[in-house]
Amino acid sequence: MDDSPLGLERKDMQNNNDPRHHGRIETNGTRDVIRLATFDQYRGLLFSIAYRMLGTVADAEDMLQETFIRWQQSSDDDIRSPRAFLVTIISRLCMNHLQSARVQREQYVGEWLPEPLVTGPRSDPLTALKIDESLSMAFLVLLERLTPVERAVFLLHEVFNYKHTEIAETLGQSEANCRQILRRARQHVGDVGRRFKASAEERNDLLERFLQATRKGEIDGLIALLSRDVVLYSDGGGKGIAVPKRIHGAERVARGIMGGLRTTVPKDLVVRAAQINGERGLVGYLNGKPFSVLTLHLNDGRIQAIYIVTNPEKLSRVPEFLDDSG
Repeated sequence: MDDSPLGLERKDMQNNNDPRHHGRIETNGTRDVIRLATFDQYRGLLFSIAYRMLGTVADAEDMLQETFIRWQQSSDDDIRSPRAFLVTIISRLCMNHLQSARVQREQYVGEWLPEPLVTGPRSDPLTALKIDESLSMAFLVLLERLTPVERAVFLLHEVFNYKHTEIAETLGQSEANCRQILRRARQHVGDVGRRFKASAEERNDLLERFLQATRKGEIDGLIALLSRDVVLYSDGGGKGIAVPKRIHGAERVARGIMGGLRTTVPKDLVVRAAQINGERGLVGYLNGKPFSVLTLHLNDGRIQAIYIVTNPEKLSRVPEFLDDSG
């Protein structure tokens, strides 16, 4: 046998002239095209799950990439339903990632908030992204109370309408165990439907009144918009302007906001309205770059929570200079 480089090249030339070899290349190529098209079909669903599980776009994209690699490498014999197969992969990857990220979250400087996701028509990372109240900052913060498996079960059942049998197969749990996990998760997060029932008109009106009160420095007007037990969350990650702990109570929150506007917020900050996590919020720009993102959570006609993200790493995907049509 000729094992010289010339001999190997000769064998390759012979293989290229073999019709069976061409067929194999064609088959593999067709399979890859079909696999890619199938993955793209479910990309929005997979990102929707991963972002809600992990709370950051970067981590969700990493899980998408790893899911795609495993999808491409999997055997056809292992796949009964492409949708179920892909959801299983990304759900388990996200649970594993949350387990390993726990130490990082504990070492995070100050309050940890999810990465804001601009969801206007020109800035959606994925056109098929599921956008509803479960994408809101308030909902994602609520999910932080859950363990990784509780989070997965709760999201698959309550947000993506999976049956208990499907969830059990996806997560490798028994159906009875999934029911118990869901029950615990509901106890931890409370009545989600009641918490997120504010209309878009009500949200927009309160946001506009909030913006006017802060611009004019009307502290009494601001207090009137806040619930008695309102909470202010701010996430700077040690790299942006933020208070280290949550602020509770209408008067303390109002005074904290007004004081911050006077002493720490840049005077030349330009504020634009935008769709943030499916709801209208505010983006602050400094020298054309995203400086802060603010969203509100409402309850019974008042502001129940205020979320401000100034960590520049979490603002890196916010588009520059959004206009007010978002």
